[in-house]
Amino acid sequence: MKKILFIFHIVFVAGLFYAQTPTASQNYIYSKTYLSEDGSKKSEAVQYFDGLGRLKQTVSVKSTPSGKDLVVPVFYDELGRQPKDFLPLPITTANSGIQPVSEADINSYYGVANAFSEKVFDNSPLGKVLEVAAPGDAWKKGSGHTIQSQYETNVSADQVKKYVITSSWADATLSPSVPTVEWYAESQLMKNITIDEDGNKSIAFKNSQGQTVLARKMDGSTPVDTYYIYNVYDQLAYVITPKADVQISQNGNVVTQTVLNDFCYQYKYDNKNRLVEKYIPGKGWEHMVYDKANRLIFTQDAVMRSSGKWLFTKYDQFGRVIYTGFILAAPRASLQDVADDYVVIDSRDATGFTKNGMQVYYTNILFNEIITLLSVNYYDDYPSGAPARPSTILGKTTLSATPTQYSSNGIVSYRSIKGMPTSSYVKNIEDDNWSQSHIWYDTDGRAIGTHSINHLGGYTKTETDLDFAGAVLQTKTYHKRLSTDTEKIITETFEYDSQNRLLTHKHQIDSNPVEVLSQNVYNDLGQLEVKKVGNTIASPLQTVNYTYNIHGKLTKINDPDNLGSDLFGYKINYNQVEGMETPNSDFTDLKVKARYNGNIAEVSWKTLTQENEPLKRYGYVYDNLDRLSAGFYQKAGSESAKEFFEKIDYDIDGSISRLKRSEGVSAGNTFATMIDNLKYEYNGNKLTKVTDEQQNPSGYPYITTPNTITYDTNGNMMTHLDKGISSIQYNYLNLPSQITQNSKVTNYTYRADGVKVKKLFGDLETDYLDGFQYKSTFLIESWNGQGTFHPDPNEVPELKLRIIPTSEGYYDALLNQYVYNFTDHLGNVRLSYTDISKDGVIQPRQYEFIQCSGKFLCTTVWQPGEIVENNDYYPFGMLHNYTATTQNSYQYKYNGKELQETGMYDYGWRQYMPDLGRWTQIDPLSEKGHNFSPYNYAINNPILFIDPDGLWISITDGENQYRYTSGHIQHEVGGEWVTIDGKDKEKLSTNVRKIMEGLIKLEAGGDVGKGMISFFDNSKNNINIQITTGINNYLNGVAYINPDLSSSYPTSDGKFSDSPFFIKLGHEMAHGMDPEKNIDALGLWVGGKTKTKDDDVSWSEVYASHIENQLRGENSLPLRISYRTFIQNGIKKIDGETVLIDTVGNSVFYNSKGKRLDAITLGEKFDAYHSFYNIFVTNCLTNRFNYYQNVKKK
Repeated sequence: MKKILFIFHIVFVAGLFYAQTPTASQNYIYSKTYLSEDGSKKSEAVQYFDGLGRLKQTVSVKSTPSGKDLVVPVFYDELGRQPKDFLPLPITTANSGIQPVSEADINSYYGVANAFSEKVFDNSPLGKVLEVAAPGDAWKKGSGHTIQSQYETNVSADQVKKYVITSSWADATLSPSVPTVEWYAESQLMKNITIDEDGNKSIAFKNSQGQTVLARKMDGSTPVDTYYIYNVYDQLAYVITPKADVQISQNGNVVTQTVLNDFCYQYKYDNKNRLVEKYIPGKGWEHMVYDKANRLIFTQDAVMRSSGKWLFTKYDQFGRVIYTGFILAAPRASLQDVADDYVVIDSRDATGFTKNGMQVYYTNILFNEIITLLSVNYYDDYPSGAPARPSTILGKTTLSATPTQYSSNGIVSYRSIKGMPTSSYVKNIEDDNWSQSHIWYDTDGRAIGTHSINHLGGYTKTETDLDFAGAVLQTKTYHKRLSTDTEKIITETFEYDSQNRLLTHKHQIDSNPVEVLSQNVYNDLGQLEVKKVGNTIASPLQTVNYTYNIHGKLTKINDPDNLGSDLFGYKINYNQVEGMETPNSDFTDLKVKARYNGNIAEVSWKTLTQENEPLKRYGYVYDNLDRLSAGFYQKAGSESAKEFFEKIDYDIDGSISRLKRSEGVSAGNTFATMIDNLKYEYNGNKLTKVTDEQQNPSGYPYITTPNTITYDTNGNMMTHLDKGISSIQYNYLNLPSQITQNSKVTNYTYRADGVKVKKLFGDLETDYLDGFQYKSTFLIESWNGQGTFHPDPNEVPELKLRIIPTSEGYYDALLNQYVYNFTDHLGNVRLSYTDISKDGVIQPRQYEFIQCSGKFLCTTVWQPGEIVENNDYYPFGMLHNYTATTQNSYQYKYNGKELQETGMYDYGWRQYMPDLGRWTQIDPLSEKGHNFSPYNYAINNPILFIDPDGLWISITDGENQYRYTSGHIQHEVGGEWVTIDGKDKEKLSTNVRKIMEGLIKLEAGGDVGKGMISFFDNSKNNINIQITTGINNYLNGVAYINPDLSSSYPTSDGKFSDSPFFIKLGHEMAHGMDPEKNIDALGLWVGGKTKTKDDDVSWSEVYASHIENQLRGENSLPLRISYRTFIQNGIKKIDGETVLIDTVGNSVFYNSKGKRLDAITLGEKFDAYHSFYNIFVTNCLTNRFNYYQNVKKK
């Protein structure tokens, strides 16, 4: 038998190779990643294969917290298909050998009859999946709660419109005509039906080219239709939204320009297939201009166009963004004519130029009439004027721009910061003050220090100690608001287990006592099971327990039914209902039911803030489109009191048409009063008027004659007089720069990258500086409650440091207190507490304290509790009337976002109105959900989803959420996204660092990788990279990546090689770029009928492999020959069914213009396959995309 051994980070020490003993009689791939320099900490995995080269078991060696092996078996049916995907099983043997694991063993461990997901295939050679059953008894086959798929063609009863357009050229731009309506005849379209676990039906109609022409969801018997219209070059020209389609039908199937402008997405392209004009309904046209290298260099929205401004981006010779700003220029077509003649490149220059008070050390050759400079980035070396680079940081030598010789394990190399980002400068939008950031690297090219200078002249410096694998051991942060201020020093230390799971996080402010923020305990599946929070190792303030269901979803934070000394308990029910089915007798048709498709049926919670506090619960009702129809509040003992409910009606586009809401029960009453009965009126997608037919001033303000809500040409809300908002002014990022409400003015200052640095509410100032928050502070805010305080009516508040964010809450710098937050599954801050008395015990409510003096005199003193705040929310985020909120400086609540004085939440790139359940601005990511209004919040399911800030590549590592942008990893601190690069508050795991390095390599490799990062690192597209211990795959916008997974592929250098990690990452991310969007939309490329089968392979793998080979080509790596392999007579061979290229690098599936071919003949596939075994070029393909010739190598 052939043994294939892969060793990573090899340390050549005798005996290390045999620390574990894979089963010698099996085919296997053994991988090892060292996590420490001496090899004592390591990550090991073994993949076992059968005689056909199919994976049959994966063993993660000693990977569990208790040191067990984690085993995932793979079984096949008689046709070679894999009908069951098993959950991992911890095994106590821990020797890396193949384990005799049975289905019964796994079921016994999980306590169910089906600890696996199960697929049912049809009987055709294609092996189409008809049914998928998730793990757990409630989802097993025959339960009625599985996902079902049907494959048909359209029939006349489907009534599918055929929108027809003609296209015309003008100024090198292809403009589509107003569509006309015809009808598809029977059997002209493929019809794929999906029915989810709750019976909700969606249907995709596709044409012969595989393009989706209609996405239909069924709201009962009512179709909700989104149509996609393509031009003659198969480019998306229109998206007809459901409301538009209804109006077209009502208009005798005649399309008008008014309907297109009110509700439809519209796109125009130039003669180089570039998107040059885009229209989002409710927003004016956006224009784009490209240079000769097809790089986006100018963008302009409708507001900019009124003044002739263009936002420009300039690049260096490596395609890296070097500076941005505004110019005045001609209209788009004229500007594009000029740009087509040039590759716009500038380079480093010792003299440079000066603009907006910034000396820029680059040339300014083309399009050089800059009116405003916004940002400047430097690479390879530090610019003149940068702070002096420290020679060492925490004992580690830093890299310079001069190549320096280093020796490691006898290997000599020369290293420098060439190719790395070094410094960036960002101007404030509202003034000419600049912030700057500089990065220091160790000799391994890892960021270990930063030096940021804020727009006020102060700084934030960080120093980070990394271990061998890149895990953060210690971080020291030095901060000043002004250069003359006293320096604040924060020291954080981290401890990890054998697999680099975070165990302990300690925090220290200056020379204060060390605070233990968290101590983590994990179960054998790697899930966080226990977290001890605060105080010391021996005496934590709270011990928080977490429980999960068989799908890995959170079900409990502590236990609200048995709190004990826990301050807060929270429970999530998915497929169980413990409360009333019909909680509100006014709406007997709305019933709370168990949910099986992932929606949440109920949440319940309880705190210790009241004596004998009753259990509280929300039961949720959904419509057939998974939109929240109602949230019914139930308090133990008065479940039918109709308190705090929200009932929501929608139009067909998901815009809220009516919202009803009640308050709590008033004293002496049995039932709660309804405070809102809101009727919404629209002009297109824009909300223009809200009428409160309840005529109650609570909740949304009642106005006898409601006022019209107005918007600018970018779709931003400008006035909302019902709320007293007479004016909102916006900057070029569509962020509010000034809001006037009830004659009170709030001014905001942002950096050009969208980071908020200052808020001025009247005379009260808040500064946001690298996560640190300074606020105008009155003397009473530091009063300890003892004695009598006499406020000065003429007091002028002093700006003081108030908030230092931590991973578990924040540090109140005025009161010198650590404050800890309990958050729910949505990140909502539910309860905050602090140990005021420093006794290690939290008093949850007012308590009696006996104070004695002398021999006999004792008095009773009532002390306040140590709960800082306690928040309950309506389903769409408005705070309950009766929730007592403090006036403390920390105002982060719903989704962890900052509540503004306007009553809106600041989500970074848009403002959210919780009383109305919608945005004030168009969602920058609205194109990802065409069947919803661009103003909708969380696709109308705020119980399951949150709306992230968007605009970045996000990374999920267990509980931790990060995002990647412009070469940096960021995380959210106190509601602000802060660049980590050494100053992070939640330290990066090895896996996150590996992903970061992979993204940087993709971006640095060439145009394809750079284009991939740009595709996601903008306002149009996003992707979530989620770390997994399973296989690499992509599903529903999530790229699941196992950094430790290895597998060999046949490559054009004649070897079977494991791909570099950044190539694997790029392959999975490529799925998110697939024009088809749905990874399984085109069905199977290769089914499970063949002897080489190891899993069904969808057509989306063809696209991802196409991008992968382009990435390989531009990084001078051998090309991937085939998607799969098989073993025959102990020899690994190319799978001819999944061959991707011929021997000279021609693609099997893509023509010379890079367009996927509609059909591939069997002969062409054989030619490509045999070209690797035949020296004659006659076997090679013609008129194909060539991965050697069509990519630019770095």
